[in-house]
Amino acid sequence: MTRRVAVETAQPYEVVVGHHVMAELESLVPEDALRVAIIHAGPVLGVAEGLAQHLPGREVLLIEAPDGEQAKTVEFLAHCWDQLGLRGFTRSDLVIGVGGGATTDLAGFVAASWLRGVRFVTVPTTVLGMVDAAVGGKTGINVAAGKNLVGAFHEPVGVLCDLATLAELPARELRGGLAEVVKCGFIADPSILDDVESAPERALDPADDLLADLVTRGIAVKARTVAGDLRETGADGSIGREALNYGHTLGHAIERHEKYTMRHGEAISVGMVFVAELAHRSGLIDDALLARHRATLGLVGLPTNYDRATFEELLSGMRLDKKTRGDQLRFVVLDALASPRVLAGPDEDVLRASWEAVRG
Repeated sequence: MTRRVAVETAQPYEVVVGHHVMAELESLVPEDALRVAIIHAGPVLGVAEGLAQHLPGREVLLIEAPDGEQAKTVEFLAHCWDQLGLRGFTRSDLVIGVGGGATTDLAGFVAASWLRGVRFVTVPTTVLGMVDAAVGGKTGINVAAGKNLVGAFHEPVGVLCDLATLAELPARELRGGLAEVVKCGFIADPSILDDVESAPERALDPADDLLADLVTRGIAVKARTVAGDLRETGADGSIGREALNYGHTLGHAIERHEKYTMRHGEAISVGMVFVAELAHRSGLIDDALLARHRATLGLVGLPTNYDRATFEELLSGMRLDKKTRGDQLRFVVLDALASPRVLAGPDEDVLRASWEAVRG
């Protein structure tokens, strides 16, 4: 069964979700794109080569990216620019990002920055990439100061999520991707939580229709959110796209402290428990919703505690978060299930107590 999610931004595009849907690629590639650069993670070379077969009559350039967050560097970005320059890529040509969220983030920024913007397609091959990085037009790289601090908003012309690629993923990678799915349940669609809690084994099975359904619903949450607030301005007075950063302020600080060797989903899982503790101590959520964070994330094998850094080290990292305004920290929290809001400038004692609860 092939599912389709429309992303209704100013330049609408479609997300295609299903098993063995790579043949859909040709319909997503503009006819005037004579050259196509496929930037891919090493382990999915076979997927990239298969995609090239669906691009007859076009010059295809394969660029292999380093694994994970190591791809999102200034040095590798410059290497990609050099490759496009050598092959004469013009503004009518196309970039495709194939791999996990780090690879599609990087490929999107290559497309955003080459000739001030060329078209691109994302082909995520992880649950995390499908639900989070591939949709919404956020592209970027990491620098020494922090994660995703350099980037651009640059929407794809299409997204292709072939669930067959998930069969080769290690179990840890599947679990990490489910962190973003569960996040969508907490901030917008509680039925996601109900289904994960009732059948966690099925949620981790790449061949099961439940995982396909969860991925599609997670994409739908993100599509609705970014359609209303693409550039994260919250212009209508609502929280807008910032809601998608639930758990990410501490999570990104942990990733930076771990030098990006920890899975994004694992760090975000801890980050969600932290903001649940913060909301509970601020009188916003009850005991049951706090406990549900630990229980649901634990059911799919995600961490809910972290003790490999001091509070001061992580506080320094959180101050570099994109949601920070001046010296004021801002956290996405819940005041009820599926009701996110921003908590600005919480007392440091409350922050420290929340951290101690997560430190375990």
